[in-house]
Amino acid sequence: MQFNVGDKAVYPAHGVGIIRDVVTKDMDGEKITFYVLKILDNGMTISVPVDNARSIGMRAVISSEQIDKVYEILHDRDVPTDNQTWNRRYRDYMSKIKTGDPLEVAKVLRDLALLKADKPLSFGERKMFDQARGLLVQEISVARDLDETLVGQELDDIFNGKA
Repeated sequence: MQFNVGDKAVYPAHGVGIIRDVVTKDMDGEKITFYVLKILDNGMTISVPVDNARSIGMRAVISSEQIDKVYEILHDRDVPTDNQTWNRRYRDYMSKIKTGDPLEVAKVLRDLALLKADKPLSFGERKMFDQARGLLVQEISVARDLDETLVGQELDDIFNGKA
């Protein structure tokens, strides 16, 4: 996938960014072209080698069809309870978040929301819940051109039984 200046792209675990520039730098006598990506959420700037963009998981913003699949995952309550130890569950969830795949991030959010309904989340679980929720809210709001507050409310309604 090729990106151009002004395109929106997703960088795994950081969220949606805008391609601000495409620059070529001389690194040890080799010319390497980079995307300069500014993350919308925190303003961080990341330089991503064009040749490595796909392998690190950089991708276009989620499609309408994928948004529907995300919502299906979030609505699914017929999933077995995760009885792994906390540290194993943490590793599994973090690896899913780091893929940047919105379907995997949705599974983490759903699983933690279901766990939260049974017992209070630990600090680490709460942090993961917030990260997964933030990544999905941001990407869906960009894809649907909606305010993040509205998308956040939609997701909260799913877990509060209102949607």
